[in-house]
Amino acid sequence: MPVNQIQNGSSSSSSTTSARNGSKWPENVGIIAMDIYFPSSYVDQTDLEEFNGVSKGKYTIGLGQLKMGFTDDREDISSICLTVTESLLKKYKISPADIGFLMIGTETIIDKSKSIKTVLMDLFKDSGNTDIEGIHATNACYGGTASLFHAIDWIESSNWDGRYALVVAADIAVYASGAARPTGGCGAVAMLIGPNSAIILDRKVRSTYMANVYDFYKPDLSSEYPYVDGPLSNQCYLQALDQCFNLYFDKANRNREELLNHDHSEQSMIDLSHFDAVIFHAPYCKLVQKSVARMHLLNNLRLQANDPSRFDLKLEKYRNIKLEDSYNDREMEKLLLTLSSENFSKQTDPSLMLAREIGNMYTASLYACLISYLISDSVENQIDKHLLLFSYGSGLAASMFSARITKDKTILSRLSNGLADIKSRLQQRRRVPPAKFEETLNLREKTHNIAPYAPTGDISLLMAGTYYITEINQKYHRKYSKA
Repeated sequence: MPVNQIQNGSSSSSSTTSARNGSKWPENVGIIAMDIYFPSSYVDQTDLEEFNGVSKGKYTIGLGQLKMGFTDDREDISSICLTVTESLLKKYKISPADIGFLMIGTETIIDKSKSIKTVLMDLFKDSGNTDIEGIHATNACYGGTASLFHAIDWIESSNWDGRYALVVAADIAVYASGAARPTGGCGAVAMLIGPNSAIILDRKVRSTYMANVYDFYKPDLSSEYPYVDGPLSNQCYLQALDQCFNLYFDKANRNREELLNHDHSEQSMIDLSHFDAVIFHAPYCKLVQKSVARMHLLNNLRLQANDPSRFDLKLEKYRNIKLEDSYNDREMEKLLLTLSSENFSKQTDPSLMLAREIGNMYTASLYACLISYLISDSVENQIDKHLLLFSYGSGLAASMFSARITKDKTILSRLSNGLADIKSRLQQRRRVPPAKFEETLNLREKTHNIAPYAPTGDISLLMAGTYYITEINQKYHRKYSKA
């Protein structure tokens, strides 16, 4: 099937033909379709506050979280990837034969050699399609973004054969009992990539920052739990934001015509005001709010460099601040939170619904936030919106990139219709008492990497269409069935 059949049912594509002939790029490459998986069970953060004996509001206000999804021993990283991938293919009526590239981003590793992508190939068996490039990418929460970039690069390369690319970002985020446990979660997002898309990624204007830091890492392969330096990780996140922000806007202003796509030609300098939404990787929502505040400072410092009169006088004290000295300045942070509150409410808060309801989804987090933004308003109100996205993975790897929503209402409506069931699925979840949540995570801890093993979780609690483990035999072979 040519890549544009999902848009108009045609058997030919001008963008496909011209790309094969090498005459130009395929047009409007980006995200055509999306779907999300999240667990059928959650623990309420207010219940968890009481259970853990912490002050009221510590998790709900201090972290900005409402609920946290979690899985029992019936699900693993392969099962949630199977669930979301099959769901996307069925919802959008995509034939498995029409996928030419498939890449997984995850840090939830159950095998040091065998890729999760190979497990997903079972979904393509009946179609006879084994000619699918891609494997999987791992670096904390960044793997989904790396996979997306690789998918875009494949479609814009000489190796592209006209088929779709498929990206899956998925993780089970669990922490040892203690202060970090309320920042867990679980989720998987699948994205269909190709030309004539609903979410069109901008070319030439993405920025990346990488460094060697031990803020969060998983050296113990016998455990699901990470080693975490929370304060350092928060600082690294903001440091990466600083670097990516400045480099992104340097590139954006050098490639102004490409980014503006001949729109807003009167704008003399591209800054944050160009974007209708700013979407972040969300370890917890309070950090995202602080990041919006930090961007207010970064944007003002850039405006000042171009025109000193545009600097916010309320920030006069920080006109000459050294960014590396500012990460623990609580007085400045408080001021920036106040000054940026309107921007946060308008540009970012609509993207945080799923993060609040599900928790940290690691690689899937940024793309769950994109989904939240897309379902926060009508199709009519989202046509041609401009999006800025920030992806962060500890260790560290980070990127900032941008996209615009299509002007074509039919294309956007097709994506929107595929996401229409999310709010009802959230309502169908089961609220689990904190004691049961602790018991479940303790069971996962005890049985992690055990073989042979017969899972004991109640499959009747799973949502229809959810893949689950039926058996792990003595050779660690995992078998799955579907609810």
